[in-house]
Amino acid sequence: MSYDNSCKFLAEEYPTDFVRWLLGIETEDVNVLKTELFLEPIRADSVTFLQTKNRILHIEFQTEPISKPPIPFRMGDYSFRLKRKYKCPVTQVVIFLQETTNEIAFTEEYRDETTIHRYRVIRLWEQDSALFLNKRGLLPLAPLTKTDSPTALLNQVAQTVATISDIREQQNITGCLGILAGLRFDKDLIRQFFREDIMRQSVIYQDIVQKEALKWVRLIINSRFGEIDASLMKRIENLSPEQLEALGEVFFSFSNINDLQAYLDR
Repeated sequence: MSYDNSCKFLAEEYPTDFVRWLLGIETEDVNVLKTELFLEPIRADSVTFLQTKNRILHIEFQTEPISKPPIPFRMGDYSFRLKRKYKCPVTQVVIFLQETTNEIAFTEEYRDETTIHRYRVIRLWEQDSALFLNKRGLLPLAPLTKTDSPTALLNQVAQTVATISDIREQQNITGCLGILAGLRFDKDLIRQFFREDIMRQSVIYQDIVQKEALKWVRLIINSRFGEIDASLMKRIENLSPEQLEALGEVFFSFSNINDLQAYLDR
């Protein structure tokens, strides 16, 4: 989903903002862990691991409270694996983006006959918006925070974004905002406050376009030629969104897989 891409981008691009918010410490020494902990895939909206000098911050962003395995069990599973691998304390925070009354959003422990494991839960709709307006990495989450006037808050966020002088950073922040604000606001209202051409230039938007284009190209290739060689598919996956679009336009002129190979060899 586009929400998980946006949240993961923010946490990994602005790790110190998240460490200050969730751990309450000032540090520039934060590493984003790119680690494979699992013997099998575990479904979560978005998972990020940040490592400070003596602690790991495990962040999960959730739009829905229901998942497989359930969130409480998953948090216990992550915790044990992280501690075994990195041998340091772990702080775990589940951040719910979209308002819900489901009990999972108000549950902060996993419990069974022999185990009690605790973690933190943050419900964005209960959070003071002021904190999020003052940090670039948290700004795209601000429209989902507590307010008596959601439209006024969205306007305030837009004004704050307009003060970002670095055009690339402004594009990326706007792209994340356009996606996350969609959890609370109508698309037409979002377009009133954030220019669509700027959103389209963000790395998040481009990533979404890339994935959707690749999904479509993969579908038509499989339906026409069946499973293709992994190395050939890898080359297709490395194409830009524009190249994937061009491939889609000429694909049905190919008689066989050799024509596709020849096209890529050009």
